[in-house]
Amino acid sequence: MDDFLDLCRRAIGAEFVLTEQTELLPYVAEWRQRYSGKALAVLRPASTAEVAALVRLCARHHVPIVPQGGNTGLVLGSVPDQSGKAVVISLKRMNRIRAIDGANNTVTAEAGCLLAQVQHAADVAGRLYPLSLASEGSCTVGGNLSTNAGGTAVLRYGNARDLCLGLEVVTANGEIWHGLRGLRKDNTGYDLRDLFIGAEGTLGIITAAVLKLYPRPKAQITAFAAVATPQAALALLNFAQAEFGPALTGFELISDFCLQLVLKHIPHLAPVFDVSYPYYVLLELSDHESEQHGMQRLEATLGQALEQGQILNAAIAASLSQSESMWDLRENISLAQAAEGKNIKHDISLPVSAIPEFMAATEQLLQQNFPGCRLVCFGHMGDGNLHYNISPPANISDTEFLTQQTAINRVAHDSVHHFGGSISAEHGLGALKRDEIRRYKTELEMRMMQTLKSALDPQNLMNPGKIF
Repeated sequence: MDDFLDLCRRAIGAEFVLTEQTELLPYVAEWRQRYSGKALAVLRPASTAEVAALVRLCARHHVPIVPQGGNTGLVLGSVPDQSGKAVVISLKRMNRIRAIDGANNTVTAEAGCLLAQVQHAADVAGRLYPLSLASEGSCTVGGNLSTNAGGTAVLRYGNARDLCLGLEVVTANGEIWHGLRGLRKDNTGYDLRDLFIGAEGTLGIITAAVLKLYPRPKAQITAFAAVATPQAALALLNFAQAEFGPALTGFELISDFCLQLVLKHIPHLAPVFDVSYPYYVLLELSDHESEQHGMQRLEATLGQALEQGQILNAAIAASLSQSESMWDLRENISLAQAAEGKNIKHDISLPVSAIPEFMAATEQLLQQNFPGCRLVCFGHMGDGNLHYNISPPANISDTEFLTQQTAINRVAHDSVHHFGGSISAEHGLGALKRDEIRRYKTELEMRMMQTLKSALDPQNLMNPGKIF
């Protein structure tokens, strides 16, 4: 492999071919530091032409490729396996905003651009790029698209797939597909763009994208509402959507147990209410007229919901700092959960209408089989995506509890499937759920997916061991 690495050095420069173990570590360890793979090298190209040259070398020498953006994934999709045969191609140096077209409401960004960088570029141009994730300061455009990332604004704007108009992709044989089209209508054959979005780097390497922008709202108003049950939260969602339509841009469900974890482990944050309630909803309303107009609409609607008994209490943020404090309670749940100890995570989606029944039925099943387990349930109720995580009972060690992970996954995932849901909403499959998905997808679905994989990557060099 020395000849191969020498050719890589000639292609992109010796300093961008990393082989020392200390240099490799940040690229081979997954986000939560629970798993670390091995790599032949980490390659850091600076242009699409360099990516294509590297892929051609890998194809010629039969070297597997793991494309990587910010490496913030949670399903082992962006790290190599233990064989040490693969190279990681990091897109971090490809971080230019190539163009902003204000009249067309698009931005063209390279795959290594941080999500926060794209958001800022849009803001400077007086526009909004609405994809919003907790990891926006470290995740990249390429990673967002490869996993079809979701986040907190899917209710209004859709997933990463919905925010992408065109792609530039290096194929598995090192050719460059120039698909950077800023068109909202293009009915000229198969939608190749959609093949690569959500494919987790198994079909090719996304190197740039044309992304949708939106007019920046005049105001974004945040509210925190207390509800008695998930069913009441669903009723509030339907009521708010009827009142606000597309102006309702966020609707997050939070259990009281989640909130108490945040207050316990992040003590500088304060609760919104003086007393506890079973569940909470975090709402965000975007208004294109004025902040006063948005506040009046939200106050009137929440007041009506309170009179009708849909909600138990409500508070509307009166300032940016209050809004940020409310969002901090939501965004810090994962951090607080990690501080509490290890847990078993599930990133699931369901028909929105099925969420209350799913939550009741699945908790009953879990308590029957694993008495005392604690549910950390929160997420994007507006689009049906829950982070349904399970912590051990207070009297059982993390290590002992994790020995039951397979059995717990079976209960949770079987219930998701029973209610017509998906075991991966926005994190992808990676290597973590690669085998699990076969239980829930039909043989025909898997065969069609494998046909696409074999056609576009006949040597199986693109992120092997992920999805399949």
